[in-house]
Parts: sequence; C-alpha cells; structure tokens
Amino acid sequence: MHRHVHILNPIDYPGWDELLASSQNCTFYHTSAWAKVLCETYHYRPVYFALPRTNCPSNSGATEATTAISAGFLAMVPMMEVRSIFTGRRGVCLPFTDQCEYIGADGFQVQDLLDCVKEYARQHHWGYIELRWGDYPDVTPAMSFYGHLLDLTVGIEQLFSRLRHSVRTNIRKAVRQDVKVSIHRSVEALKKYYRLHCIGRKRHGLPPQPYCFFEKVYEHIISKNLGFIVLAYHRGKSIAGAMFFAFGDRAICKFAASDYTYQHLRANNLVIWEAIKWYTQHGYRSLCFGRTEMGNSGLRRFKMGWGMDERILNYYRYDLQREAFVTGGQLVKTAYRNVFRTMPVPLLRLCGSILYKHVG
Repeated sequence: MHRHVHILNPIDYPGWDELLASSQNCTFYHTSAWAKVLCETYHYRPVYFALPRTNCPSNSGATEATTAISAGFLAMVPMMEVRSIFTGRRGVCLPFTDQCEYIGADGFQVQDLLDCVKEYARQHHWGYIELRWGDYPDVTPAMSFYGHLLDLTVGIEQLFSRLRHSVRTNIRKAVRQDVKVSIHRSVEALKKYYRLHCIGRKRHGLPPQPYCFFEKVYEHIISKNLGFIVLAYHRGKSIAGAMFFAFGDRAICKFAASDYTYQHLRANNLVIWEAIKWYTQHGYRSLCFGRTEMGNSGLRRFKMGWGMDERILNYYRYDLQREAFVTGGQLVKTAYRNVFRTMPVPLLRLCGSILYKHVG
C-alpha cells in the first residue's frame, strides 16, 4: 500500500464534514450523513482513500494520521465495499449516488489513489471497481447518463424567465387550481412522500427503496437540516412531492414523485419551483437534478424545460480479473419493468427491501 495514502471511514472521523467544506468538488454525497444512510440501511463498508496535504506514512499511529488528514486533502476517492451473494463483492464510488467526483484537481494524485484502490481491491477479493465521475480519459465508460444542473446565482426573476413557456404555464395553472405547496422536515411528511414514491415507482416499473432507507434519510439528513421534503396538496390530499439534500452552497433533488391521477393539476411543477425559490433565496449556487437514462426522452425534456445545463455522466467499471475497464451495467430491463408494473404496492415494497442491497 502507498505510504502516503490513508484509508478512512468518514462515520468514525471527527470533523469530517468540516474538512470537506474546504475541498474541491465536494457535494452532499461525500458527507458522513450519506455514508451513515448507506451503511446503516444496506450494511456497506466505507473505504475512503485519502491523500493528505501533510505527508504522513499510512502505517503511522492514529494521532499522526488524524493530524495529517485534518490539514485537508490533496485528493480523495470515496468507496463503499458491497458484498452480495448475487452480485459479488465489489467497490462502488458510491452506491445509490448519481455522481460522485473524486476530490482534488491533480490527475497524477488521483491516479495514485486509483492504483491504491486497485491494490486494496485485489487484496480483498473485489470483482470490480465502479467509478461514478464525469470523465476518465481514453477509457470507454460502462454506462452513460445525462446530468442536469441549474445555476441559481442568476436570481429568481432570471430563473423564471429562462423556463420553457410550458413550464411557466404549468406553474401558473397549479396555482390557479388551488394547489398548495409547503416545505417539511417531519416524519409525517416523510410518510406522505413515501406513499407517493411507491405509487411513482410502480408506474415506472421499479420497486421502491425500503422504508427503512427513508427512515435513515430522515434520521441523518432531514432531521439535521441537511435536506427537506416539499409536498403539494389539493383539497388537503398530498398529490406530489420531492426530497432535496444540500451541503455547502450546492443542493440536490434526490427523489421526486406524484400521484398520476392528479397530473392535470401540474403539482410537480409547483413543487420544483418552490424548491428553486427557496434555495435561491437562501444563497445556494446550484441545484442538481441527478441522472437521466439516455433513452428516457420524456424525463430529459422535463428537466431541460427548467433552463438547466446538460452534460454527460459517465460510469466506469474496472474488472480486477481482466485488469481492464469493461462496458455494461445494471439497468433494469424492460421485461422486468413490465412485471413490476403489475405488482401490488405491498409486494413491490417487499421486492425493494430484498433487491436494493444487491444492486447499489
């Protein structure tokens, strides 16, 4: 193992998030809160490879290593070890994360870290390593998605003027139809959102994440003011909602769902607009809308209607047996989606509680 690279668990490291705040490329997904959610829900093991600014051998004592890391990172690659009887043992940067950039701008330092990750992976019998960041030169990605980011620094008036005409119309229509939107940080709101989440996942032919996952999201994120839930109501009934996370001055729309029965009210547009206004008014610089599958033209069109910048998100998979990057991913096939659409929600929830640990 490289002398100057340290393997850390952010959950056990005091002041981890404060340390991140001074690092390049850090987002909410690098925080200890997200690591806690993944570990406590799915029992993944954090293995974060860090190159400290202060040189300190990796075999030094705990005090020396802590002192070195406390000075900040030159580079850091966060990984989770996933163990599955179905999909094998592997390292992922990071599970259930749309994009997770390495921290640090120096390509040589990142390559040094990746060499360290490969060495560790061989020693611990990982089948492959999955990296979820934007670009790795001269390598064909295993999978690619569209990514969408909204610049909030232009202000609310400019943001509204940049919306596609149909989006502005839908927002106004929801207001005219007496759709009410509010921001929540309560368990009751979580339960209301999860009902919508299950309905939406069924319509898209996917099982929902287990409720225990959202309980951990509430415990480590929502209740700690690192995120909130936006719900839209019509005549007292919750009909659309979304869940947002944030760190520093960057926010993420992580989940969104609606009751399709009320689609004509365009409540989901009002939910998104309320969040955009809130983050803009509170000084945030950007709002990320996650990834979109290349073939999902409808979702891509919806996101682009908000005036977002679009780019390609690449995922890379390094096979330890072949000692090479390989292509191919784990997207849910259409046949499986059709089966999931026919399932009642309780059975679909059961499938989610069984499957998600293995597909992170």
